[in-house]
Amino acid sequence: MTNHLTHVPAPEGIAPAPGYSHVVWGSGRFIAISGQCALDERGGVVGEGDAAAQARRVFENLRRCLAAAGAGFDDVLKLTYFVTDVAHLPAVRAARDEVIDTRRPPASSAVQVSALFRPELLVEIEAYAVLPEGPRR
Repeated sequence: MTNHLTHVPAPEGIAPAPGYSHVVWGSGRFIAISGQCALDERGGVVGEGDAAAQARRVFENLRRCLAAAGAGFDDVLKLTYFVTDVAHLPAVRAARDEVIDTRRPPASSAVQVSALFRPELLVEIEAYAVLPEGPRR
């Protein structure tokens, strides 16, 4: 595991937050991952009507996108969640906790939206990551 990111769970005067850091920074190559939804490699929806199944697929798609840049979830400094219902957030967090180091969570934001680009989609997540300069450890 690399330690090229600095996490500040709660800066002075800011209430601690469960499951995310208020501030994360690092230096290196910046990577932006477009919002990923629960689509398979052919564009079909995975887990229609099932927020947990969709969240797992979204994180798998994020993993594949990060890998394409030579990165992994340890390199993620920010996640942004778009959900059609905030009631889906526990399922999203459970899927997230399967792939991130929960002792050093990324910064994050969650937004409830009226709809995503296809009506059967419940969750979309975008990510920002930073790869360290030089060889990985």
